[in-house]
Amino acid sequence: MLIEEEKERRGIQSIEVGGQLLVALANTGSAMTLKQLGEAAEMSPAKAHPYLVSFGKIGLVAQDPVSGRYGLGALALRMGLAGLRQLNPVRLAMAAAVELEQQTLLTVALSVWGNAGPTVIHLEESSHPIHMNLRPGTVMSLATATGKVFGAYLPAKKVELFVKESLHPKAFPHIVGGLRTWKEMQEDLQEVREHGISRVVGNPIPGVSAFAAPVFDHNGDIALAITIIGPTGAFDPDWNSANAQTLKAVANTITEQLGFSSGRGAVP
Repeated sequence: MLIEEEKERRGIQSIEVGGQLLVALANTGSAMTLKQLGEAAEMSPAKAHPYLVSFGKIGLVAQDPVSGRYGLGALALRMGLAGLRQLNPVRLAMAAAVELEQQTLLTVALSVWGNAGPTVIHLEESSHPIHMNLRPGTVMSLATATGKVFGAYLPAKKVELFVKESLHPKAFPHIVGGLRTWKEMQEDLQEVREHGISRVVGNPIPGVSAFAAPVFDHNGDIALAITIIGPTGAFDPDWNSANAQTLKAVANTITEQLGFSSGRGAVP
């Protein structure tokens, strides 16, 4: 039985080898010479060339007639677009949130930007109680870890307008975490961009600390935020703590699944 299963799993080695050329083109995001492609895929130009010819015939690779450089072809682009249409950032993040809670033993919240600002859409609650009223539908202020992520990565004009409207006393009466002016927020937002994640320690909600990380879609726009939350006394706030690095890795993985490489500029 095991032998039969092994036979079923056995692939075609030449396809796997040639696929490294496609991986190199996808990771680079730009046209490459034969020599560059061979180096990226760890094979000689002579070995790479026949694969590129075959890939070119079916549209996975296209060669520029002037420069001779190779790039992804029409079929590869259509496959990429079809894959993106099948992806749902919330579904991917919900699956990741379960594992993240198990790894960190902290409450995990997923939030999107709604009409009233950063809005919690899903919770994975840990056994460590947090003293705050958090549930799906809760709106977080831009002073929270979740809010800081959106403040740092949404278009600045959009956030600035939202902040001005939020300061009206009757604008969002149920917002969690307090309000600040756009000018007061700048130092914190720059800190988020430098670290790629946000952090709050016992403030603006006493006794509660959190890290939050952005997830980007294939265009590099923020799609949602993943936040890990716990009681301050049991929360390691160091930027390089295991929990912070785990959260960042999870967010980057989802970002890459959505078609945006973390090496292309948005996530440090």
